[in-house]
Amino acid sequence: MALGRPQTHGKGGAGDDVHSRWLQLLHRSTGGPDYRDEWFDEQCGGCRFWIPLSGDLGLDWGACAHADSPFDGRVRFEHDGCGQFSVRDDGTFG
Repeated sequence: MALGRPQTHGKGGAGDDVHSRWLQLLHRSTGGPDYRDEWFDEQCGGCRFWIPLSGDLGLDWGACAHADSPFDGRVRFEHDGCGQFSVRDDGTFG
């Protein structure tokens, strides 16, 4: 493992600094004053193009794989979202 790289294999909080840093990059914060009610059903974790990360960070974070999304290829918080949301066939989340 490279020095300075977060350990994400259940070692208790090793990715906390990453999680805190990435939360600053949210597109839609559920706690924001402009958050729309309909966005609760259109969060990244429920999108068919969501690919969860492995390890501890994968509990909350994944990559967007939607070619038409401005977030394609970027790490996203499961409760964030964008206008390119596409519901999963099985309706699961995360």
